[in-house]
Amino acid sequence: MVSIEGMTEFWDRLLGAQPDPPPLLVVLTGLVALLVVVTRLPWRIARNAITIAHEGGHALVAVLTGRKLQGIRLHSDTSGLTLSAGRPTGPGMVLTLLAGYLAPPLVGLGGAWLLAGNRITLLLWIAVVLLLAMLVMIRNLYGALTLVIVGGAVLAVSWYASPQVQAAFAWTGVWFLLLGGVRPVVELQRLRARRGMPASDADQLAGITPLPAFFWVVLFGLVNLAVLAAGGLMLAGPLLAEAGLT
Repeated sequence: MVSIEGMTEFWDRLLGAQPDPPPLLVVLTGLVALLVVVTRLPWRIARNAITIAHEGGHALVAVLTGRKLQGIRLHSDTSGLTLSAGRPTGPGMVLTLLAGYLAPPLVGLGGAWLLAGNRITLLLWIAVVLLLAMLVMIRNLYGALTLVIVGGAVLAVSWYASPQVQAAFAWTGVWFLLLGGVRPVVELQRLRARRGMPASDADQLAGITPLPAFFWVVLFGLVNLAVLAAGGLMLAGPLLAEAGLT
């Protein structure tokens, strides 16, 4: 049986604020995340995290707009698929399609907000809860294994790692979501320019709205760049404080 003291300690650990990170950690984690995004092999592996956020965005908005979520699949080529039932047109479908490419940096922005308050452990546990919720809707083995591995790694860091390791892990992950949300939009337009992608989110949006697919690609890019800027300012708080700018 869990004692009151044990529960109190758990909640204090979960909700308590950690010390401010050294400014050098903020810089180094940002550089590591940027290196992963622009380097071919690391990006090929780490892109799975972007896909998780992308498909999770589709799924969450589908549920929030009243659509019936049928399942999520994550594939080894880092693509994914979220199936929902409901009207094939209308605001719910538009918002569901919009959510995919916007979700990774928006999740990163939420993480940056928590890190700005030094709520590192809380951020990691929220990530675990979201991954577990997504796992329930996964409909293929690769997707399930991916979520178990990622969720297990986050849980292990949150529970066993030192505060310094937790901080480095959290800042790198949030920087990666913010920066990594931009590259898939560029890749999308390149693929569309070469051979077309009638099944892409942008092309599906073009099919159910009066606006062309290129408009939606540009919208994805502009929103994600704006979110990157906002999240970057939040993460740069320790740097700005040391420079006397806050």
